Amino acid sequence: MWGTAKAVLPQIDLPHPYYFHEMYLPQLTSGPSSVTWSPDSKEVVYSMAGSLWRQKLDSKTAQQLTDGPGYDYQPDWSPDGKNIMYVSYQKDAIELWLLDLANGKTQQLTNNGAVNVEPRWSPDGKRIVFVSTSYNKRFHVFRADARDGKLENVVRLTGETKSALRRYYYSAYDMEINPVWTRDSREILFVSNKGHIQWNGRLLADESGTRSRSAEIHYEETNWRARPDFSPDGSRMVYSSYLGRQWHQLWLMPQMVAMLFPFRTGTGTKPACGGRRMGSNLRLSPIETEIPSCGCKRSPRGQRQIEVHERHFLGRR
Repeated sequence: MWGTAKAVLPQIDLPHPYYFHEMYLPQLTSGPSSVTWSPDSKEVVYSMAGSLWRQKLDSKTAQQLTDGPGYDYQPDWSPDGKNIMYVSYQKDAIELWLLDLANGKTQQLTNNGAVNVEPRWSPDGKRIVFVSTSYNKRFHVFRADARDGKLENVVRLTGETKSALRRYYYSAYDMEINPVWTRDSREILFVSNKGHIQWNGRLLADESGTRSRSAEIHYEETNWRARPDFSPDGSRMVYSSYLGRQWHQLWLMPQMVAMLFPFRTGTGTKPACGGRRMGSNLRLSPIETEIPSCGCKRSPRGQRQIEVHERHFLGRR
């Protein structure tokens, strides 16, 4: 008797699910991943073992923040320091959630049953941008107002464009991922495969209130994990790429200028980066070591490692 296998996350209409499952969607890890800075740059929050954890830079102890029924990933700390926005995989969907750091309460922000990932606060703290498959099961960039623990005026910023190119590994429809706000909260940068057969990265700038004014800033093969981010002063952008190499590295680019500088060399770097809060600090997640750790890279004085020697769990274990 033959059975029919059920697709994992059928909310995504793409051929060859290996690519978006293994190369884009958040993964369960035993060590830290998806690091976000506190507004004062003295702490970080990251995902580890399906929960969110908080740790001071001068400490080796991690404090668990979430312990719900799902798997929690991709935290982003609000500019006012009060909340953490993150994604949680529950009931065969990935939804956006909000954690109140003062009382530890969590609140679901989206309830569309789709795949919602990569939430990013605007620098002014008034809006968010994220990626969702809620429209036709394809990855598009959405923007929403964040007020009183709720999302309002949710708008799809990117259009639904079917390409005439013969794509085999990827959908005939263009996709948009990895959104990030410019420091003045007026534009959104994202990665798209528009106009290309493979999943090549086009860094596009789009005014945050319109779909029709995106302009290409840079092009290269960055695949699914470029995740660009701006320095606090807006003068530089950091992103992850395997340009000319077999491993992902961090690259630095002056804002909106196609001039690249390798920021990190070596092998085995997981592609997660972000220039947040302090101008000299960039976040990245090295491959797992014997002691779960995350890297805090400081330019040009070198790198120091944030180690986790002790974990404080919520509730009884």
